Amino acid sequence: MDTPVIELTGVTKSFGPVDVLKGVNLTAYAGKVTALVGDNGAGKSTLIKGLAGVQPYDNGVVKVFGEEVQLHTPREASRLGIEVVYQDLALCENLDIVQNMFLGREELSVGTLDEGVMEREAAQTLQSLSVRTVKSLRQKVSSLSGGQRQTVAIARSVLKKAKVVILDEPTAALGVAQTEQVLNLVRRLADQGVAVIIISHNLVDVFQVADYISVLYLGQMVASVRTEDTNNADVVGYITGSKTYDGAQS
Repeated sequence: MDTPVIELTGVTKSFGPVDVLKGVNLTAYAGKVTALVGDNGAGKSTLIKGLAGVQPYDNGVVKVFGEEVQLHTPREASRLGIEVVYQDLALCENLDIVQNMFLGREELSVGTLDEGVMEREAAQTLQSLSVRTVKSLRQKVSSLSGGQRQTVAIARSVLKKAKVVILDEPTAALGVAQTEQVLNLVRRLADQGVAVIIISHNLVDVFQVADYISVLYLGQMVASVRTEDTNNADVVGYITGSKTYDGAQS
């Protein structure tokens, strides 16, 4: 297999006397969806915040495209093509879709906002992801459904030329149709060659969209397996600690 886009080896993170990550390994490949699952308190959020440069790991090796890197700030992670879509989406409801997609990195022309360029690039990005549920790029985010908001947040990461997109519970609180819409978007994102890491408690969604499943249990990666080689009952067993995996990473 090709070199992983992301390769974590033996990463650790402690908060005072509490060891949250205990030598975790994780890989993510271009064009593939890796699901990161585990019970509350397993260490999923801490693992992702380390990759995002929000809470740097204490120890361990982080490689991006085979090159060892240091991730101390979100800016460093973004420069390497790592983008995170958090559960709260970080969208401004009083702004429209274009303004949200370019928030903080607006295109300028002669000292003013170049609305034409931004609207054109936003439209091209949404079109590349086959997004057809948005009526107008000038809709305020406050008027969008949950699935449409998730779409805007994901499209924003694509606009930033992300090599890795991490999605934190992207289908939480969505209805059936909106969930299907977001999962289809996740697959199209991977089909464009992006390495996608999706955090989810919904195993139905995980088995529908993921190529690989990695399971955290009490700060340790207890299973990393191809989706086609496992089943719902086994994954539940890994999550709860009632089942062990022969190829587990310590």
